[in-house]
Amino acid sequence: MPVARRGEIWLIDLGYAAKTRPSVVLSVSFGDDERAIISFVPRTTSVRGTRFEVPHEARGFEPGAFDAQGISGIPSVKLIRKLGTVEPATLTAVENAVRLWLGLA
Repeated sequence: MPVARRGEIWLIDLGYAAKTRPSVVLSVSFGDDERAIISFVPRTTSVRGTRFEVPHEARGFEPGAFDAQGISGIPSVKLIRKLGTVEPATLTAVENAVRLWLGLA
């Protein structure tokens, strides 16, 4: 089973309607005795410019953004492959956008 780490970008199978999508992993692994659920924020190239989007440009990716409104969890078996890692500043911005979206800011 793939092991995803916080701040990594993975291609994730989000099901038939949502297809596969690059996403940044927010959760951390707590060991084998915990459920294998990954928390993530999906990346989109359909940027709308909302305050919940974090712009992301990197080699190998079309210009896009991580959309905090899409935060979700999925079993780790849905991970397809690791695509890279976000910069620490980008991860912090995604965390802040998630806090804002959830009313925790």
